[in-house]
Amino acid sequence: MQTVTLNNGVQMPIIGFGVYQIPDAEQCENAVYDALMAGYRLIDTAAGYMNEEAVGRAIRRSGIPREELFITTKLWVQDADYERAKLAFAKSLNKLQLDYIDLYLIHQPFGDYYGAWRAMEELYHAGKIKSIGVSNFSPERLMDLIVHNQVAPAVNQVETHPFYQQDDNLAFMQAQGVQHQSWGPFAEGRNDLFSNEVLAAIGHKYNKSIAQVVLRWLVQRHIVVIPKSVSKERIIANIDIFDFELSTDDLQQIAALDMGASLFLNHQDPEVAKMMGNWKVEL
Repeated sequence: MQTVTLNNGVQMPIIGFGVYQIPDAEQCENAVYDALMAGYRLIDTAAGYMNEEAVGRAIRRSGIPREELFITTKLWVQDADYERAKLAFAKSLNKLQLDYIDLYLIHQPFGDYYGAWRAMEELYHAGKIKSIGVSNFSPERLMDLIVHNQVAPAVNQVETHPFYQQDDNLAFMQAQGVQHQSWGPFAEGRNDLFSNEVLAAIGHKYNKSIAQVVLRWLVQRHIVVIPKSVSKERIIANIDIFDFELSTDDLQQIAALDMGASLFLNHQDPEVAKMMGNWKVEL
């Protein structure tokens, strides 16, 4: 498995398996198990996904040695302060039935994420977390966190797909030593991604699917990606992206698809901040 090196020397697989919107416990467990059997070693979950226990069961069922795995989970907004972050982390660790987490992220840039970050730094120094990072942080909030804290985020997980390519954000993160990670690599099928003529024509050249072209495009940009599927066939296909390379012309054609804006949420919108702050998850 190809890896990237985080700013603290930790090796992170460049492709993993995401479990967002797989709330059904049995379906989630089976999907994660299939992913692990297919060769994935990075599994990405979150307290807010309500499926950490299912992920934990799949990990145990796989029998894969813990040191071979890279497990990510995330802190939800309601627990974004110093004391609650420690309690929430302990709950996630217990649900996953693990002794440590490889990557723990602040899920949204809201609440007292400074207090949460101090708690995460302590857990990091205690060896309970191998790397700490954030999700959905804009460049100015990411820089503010870097400047005013002891440990810089290792990862920033943000919406990234052919219609929202995040070139400036990628360059900024690379300059700061923060690993760019994509969520929503397929834009959840929006803008008819899976029938896009440009992506289909590129895929035809290499006998690859549109999904495989998109994932290859991301890893060639040195972006970590976590595709999700509950289909065993697609789970296997999504990791089969290391036997071809997109050409400069291919990359230019994909670059032209960029619309320069989110297809989901604007985190600078006060109504989004309000919604996230009021959205409680049962832990």
